[in-house]
Amino acid sequence: MSGTGKRRRESGDTGKARLTRRGRILAWSAGVTSAVVLGVAGVGAWVYQDLNNNIRSADVDDKIGGDRPENLSPGSKNILVVGSDSRDGANAKYGKDLTTMQSDTLMVLHVPANRKWAAVVSFPRDSWVEIPACDKGDGSTSDPHHAKINEAFAIGGSGGEVAGAAACSIKTVEEHTGLRIDHFMSVDFQGFKGMVDALDGIEVCPEEAIHSKKARLDMEPGCQTVGGEKALGYVRVRYGVGDNSDIGRIGRQQEFMDALAEKAQDKLTSPNALYGFLQSATKSLTTDPDLAGIKPLYSLASELKGIPSDRLTFLTVPNYPREADVATDRANVVWQYPQAAELFTSLAKDREVDKKRLEADAKDPLYASSVRVQVLNGTGVSGLAATVAGKLREAGLTVTGTGNAPETTGTTTVTYPAGLEKSAKALAARLPGVRATQAPDATADVVTLVVGKDLDPDGIR
Repeated sequence: MSGTGKRRRESGDTGKARLTRRGRILAWSAGVTSAVVLGVAGVGAWVYQDLNNNIRSADVDDKIGGDRPENLSPGSKNILVVGSDSRDGANAKYGKDLTTMQSDTLMVLHVPANRKWAAVVSFPRDSWVEIPACDKGDGSTSDPHHAKINEAFAIGGSGGEVAGAAACSIKTVEEHTGLRIDHFMSVDFQGFKGMVDALDGIEVCPEEAIHSKKARLDMEPGCQTVGGEKALGYVRVRYGVGDNSDIGRIGRQQEFMDALAEKAQDKLTSPNALYGFLQSATKSLTTDPDLAGIKPLYSLASELKGIPSDRLTFLTVPNYPREADVATDRANVVWQYPQAAELFTSLAKDREVDKKRLEADAKDPLYASSVRVQVLNGTGVSGLAATVAGKLREAGLTVTGTGNAPETTGTTTVTYPAGLEKSAKALAARLPGVRATQAPDATADVVTLVVGKDLDPDGIR
């Protein structure tokens, strides 16, 4: 499935959208960053103020709490970008029996301290993770539980406020990645439709028919221009197209936004078209207070504009179907370790990610259920081995047994016999700060985890 234009096809392109990587970042960073680069600096003062006042601000700091990852790379920025599907007002017809905000798109834009490269990491919304306790915005707090990662936005948004929705998403992403989120952007569906309509639609070229009641979409194969409701359905549709996966939808969304940004650059030459586009973009946007304005967004866009196109990398968290670990679950994916942890660690330490190497390493996933581990308590705290074992089982690993270590220790260790290095590394990657080492005299065909006093069971990924 691809979003394409005639000009790209005539130039010999294969049919996939091929806007520069810079264009994709500018478009996906809430759409509005591309808009400001396209002409905000040149509009009149009253128009500037009008657009500036459209951008809503939501303070999340008091809802996230103080137990957050350390910023390991001062000067870098991690920006959480959420595609918001609230069920209020004109959006109410999208979805059945959903009364809270929904998140269709979740990604982190990492801008390094040296501003010489950047990375965008997409999180499949079907990622099966533990959602931490969150302020629901109605006077209550949710209990930690496992669910799709996009449920965090809905839980925090139970009271109808973007601040709570964003805060719970930030807490969830921070807990599972170790990345400190510095800013957030939330873009609403209605603004997206307005942006597309201001451009008189976007051409897409589905290779097969798409018929989806859920996405309110009926399309025949072939190139056609879509706008408004149909454009929205196209980027939202999942079932009844391709392999029905959220991964496929991520690719389709990226292609569509490529085409949108390219057409914006071509078409927004008249004041009326530009103003309509900017109105929709800014009205759809909610950010943290530090980004809530044309000036800070223009500053961000200018930083991105200066990054070479071949140094902008788009990634999806390495994952595999959870069905490989839990036969009854055909609806979710789980993150692949140690590759996912290596990705997050690189960004936390402000190191550029080698996409080809990451994808090559992820081609042959090691399923969590194939990692066999015995858990030994080295703390003297009764019941801790059982607690840790429960956390590992929730993550899909196979725990063969629990017990007490020969002596107490302050340091958590992972050791393995010859032949189990991959399993040991996959386990260690789930335990922040722990490295796996080979035990030459080990005879058991399992990886051994000795729980030290430094291990927080709630920190297990």
